[in-house]
Amino acid sequence: MNKKIQKIINKKNKTKIVCLTAYSKNMAEEVDRYADITLVGDSLGSVLYNFNTTRKVTLTNMLDHSKSVKMGIKKSLMVVDMPFNTYDSNNKALKNAKKIIKDTKCDAVKLEGGKKIIKQVNYLIKNKIPVMGHLGVLPQTIKGKFRSKGKTEREKRTLINDAILLQNSGAFAIVLECIKTSTAKKITEILKIPTIGIGSSVNCDGQVLVTDDLIGLNETKIKFVKKFVNIKKYIKSGVKKFSEDVKLKKYPSKKHSY
Repeated sequence: MNKKIQKIINKKNKTKIVCLTAYSKNMAEEVDRYADITLVGDSLGSVLYNFNTTRKVTLTNMLDHSKSVKMGIKKSLMVVDMPFNTYDSNNKALKNAKKIIKDTKCDAVKLEGGKKIIKQVNYLIKNKIPVMGHLGVLPQTIKGKFRSKGKTEREKRTLINDAILLQNSGAFAIVLECIKTSTAKKITEILKIPTIGIGSSVNCDGQVLVTDDLIGLNETKIKFVKKFVNIKKYIKSGVKKFSEDVKLKKYPSKKHSY
């Protein structure tokens, strides 16, 4: 097993896991300093391309951004989302997962779903492709109004069963997105592998956020997002100063001219 993956598994019940997204080398360099896992998420569709669904994200999109991210990573585990319609059969999943790992040199791929995709997960792991799972709200398949998961007993049982299926298949960790606190806690207690929460309470073994959200670069009103810094304030300040200096002929000075 990949040493970085084993290191993540070993954190279970010992220390919280930090997971953040990156879509470019520059952001990856900063995320890599503090994150245990750097995720190239298909969330780049909405964050960078203003797509209204992650279904529009292509394999080419993921490959291009992942290649850039890889250049900025030195220590963290790099995981790449497999985009919509790239793993709807065993052969298709393996072909695309192999391409992602070969072209980007990432450590693992992430797939959304439980029982419905367990055959593909089993097939990938059988063929030595490390897999991270994803349960709860599934952006690639969400229909209608957004709502959290795991509120009813039926949903709770389904999520627990899906989590166990993923663990038994060999998945090394599972993202739990917008799952009711008590259900996320129960899943985390049952599993031997780590859970990475997003909107699923502090009870998970780790947490993930879209980096652009937490630094305030991407404006969002989603409940689970906390803005830890307002980077836009600094961008506006720098751009304003540049504009003023150009108009006042202060820039470029001799120092900045050849």
